[in-house]
Amino acid sequence: MQRMTIPESAANPSDGADRGHPKSFLWQVLTGPWFILFATLLIMSVNGTSYMFGLYSNGIKSYFGYDQTTLNLLGFYKDLGGNLGVVSGFIYELAPPWAVLLIGALMNFSSYFTVWLAVTGRIPKPPIWQMCLYMCVGANSLSFPNTGALVTCVKTFPENRGIVIGLLKGFIGLSGAIITQIYHASNGDDPEKVILLIAWLPAAVSLVFIRVIRIIKASHQVTQVTIFYRLLYIALGLAGFLMIVIILQSRIKFTRSEYIGSALVVLMMLILPLGFVVNEETKVWKAEIKCSPNDLPSEVVLVNRPPGRTSPTEATPTPRKLDPLSCLSDILRPPKRGENHSILQAIFNVDMLILIVSTTCGVGGILAVIDNLGQIGSSLGYPPRSIMTFISLMSIWNFLGRVFAGFYSEYLLTKYKLPRPLMLAVILLFTCIGHALLASAVPNSLYITTMIMGFCLGAQLPLVCTIISEVYGLKHYSTLYNVGSISSPIGSYIFNVKVAGHLYDKEALRQLRASGLTRRAGDPLSCTGVKCYQTAFIIITAATLFGCLISLVLVRRTRKFYKGDMYARFREDQENAAADVDVIPIRN
Repeated sequence: MQRMTIPESAANPSDGADRGHPKSFLWQVLTGPWFILFATLLIMSVNGTSYMFGLYSNGIKSYFGYDQTTLNLLGFYKDLGGNLGVVSGFIYELAPPWAVLLIGALMNFSSYFTVWLAVTGRIPKPPIWQMCLYMCVGANSLSFPNTGALVTCVKTFPENRGIVIGLLKGFIGLSGAIITQIYHASNGDDPEKVILLIAWLPAAVSLVFIRVIRIIKASHQVTQVTIFYRLLYIALGLAGFLMIVIILQSRIKFTRSEYIGSALVVLMMLILPLGFVVNEETKVWKAEIKCSPNDLPSEVVLVNRPPGRTSPTEATPTPRKLDPLSCLSDILRPPKRGENHSILQAIFNVDMLILIVSTTCGVGGILAVIDNLGQIGSSLGYPPRSIMTFISLMSIWNFLGRVFAGFYSEYLLTKYKLPRPLMLAVILLFTCIGHALLASAVPNSLYITTMIMGFCLGAQLPLVCTIISEVYGLKHYSTLYNVGSISSPIGSYIFNVKVAGHLYDKEALRQLRASGLTRRAGDPLSCTGVKCYQTAFIIITAATLFGCLISLVLVRRTRKFYKGDMYARFREDQENAAADVDVIPIRN
């Protein structure tokens, strides 16, 4: 039997010598679960730099003389790196969160800083395979704070995982607009400096909070959901402010001081959630001070029951014989939905296959829009300022899609027991409308299209992440969370490189030959007009509709599971863990 004796001064901290001291209260704030959530919000708010590729892709294309297929290949490796988070997931299984954040920060700075050196001519022009490697590593670095911080928050607030994922993923979607405002305030309109900002800012924020992010268990409180909604209102206010600023910037030329002013307002709104953190910890602090010393014994003995010992009321488990083929048989016989699956059991599961196929069609098509947004705008005659507006609008609506999917799907599930895969199918159907608008090239429709694409991309990602956590459990969530993202680079390669890039170059060469010119090696290849992307987005629309139909199969398969109490097993595990510790009061 293991015994741990806690003196009265430790058992009742209100009697401690430093109780009430500012440092002890500050320590409580900095080590509490709500400050972990706040720190994660800030990390996520600068962690969506992969969506800003359209902001500097034209500069890379003109400087290196790439055609559209080559540029889209670069975009594919960016998407591949951004969604190959399995590596960060495996590291998270073996190392603490601070190690995951540190690795991500080093990867982010080294890769994007090298790209900046190449674009500014400070080093010789690297071959295309090196540029692809830099973009892949740089984008992959974003999966490390995604895993290290976001997964830690989900494990801290497991019963509100849908809301937590939606809120945190929402800030990732909003980060493009946030960084754009900071970029305007600090660097003006120099596209090369966007890459430099992307290199140091996410790394710096991760390093600032590297020791804050850690796994703890937050006690369930009735006020938890209320706090999450307050944070949502702040995020919505920030999105509304950014929307107004973006509209004004597209119509009025801002001065440098006006850009700085708008950036300061954005930073103030990002820091505002800290007030809720302090307020919640103050309530806990006051409650502890009110505790009477006589309410607790002078000594408390915690008896931790060894693994081999059981209480009289517990049944003795039957020994299990070892089978050489048990590993394979376990893969083919997964547990029920909602119970903890092994990594291989989840990967080879039919539900996971359906998720990957449907999101390959859905997310892959939207990534083709994001990576080609600069060229789509140029081919349809939009000015460069409008293209920057499209990037910011997509970022804001990406945020709205993420929080909508996180909060509203939780509401529908709680109130009506509607399965989350049903909302995924609806979002995929809505995505088809955006692709159809791009294919038809209705005048000025690109503003509406970017909002639809941003919203639908934002809504799909937290839905997929939450579905995986609910169906396969949280034990290996850090890895499975990233396994679900593998569909993005697959879809990006198919629809971005092989469909959009290939058909764009084909039309550009046709226009070049029609004008009596020939392309010289190293010259960028440009296309103008509706035909540049029309055929590509007709194909993408059909593929997305197929993904919608496939996702309905998952709705049917999981309908009974979502009708039940999904979190019942989690609450049972908490009760069993509490039952394993006997508390014995001792009076002097």
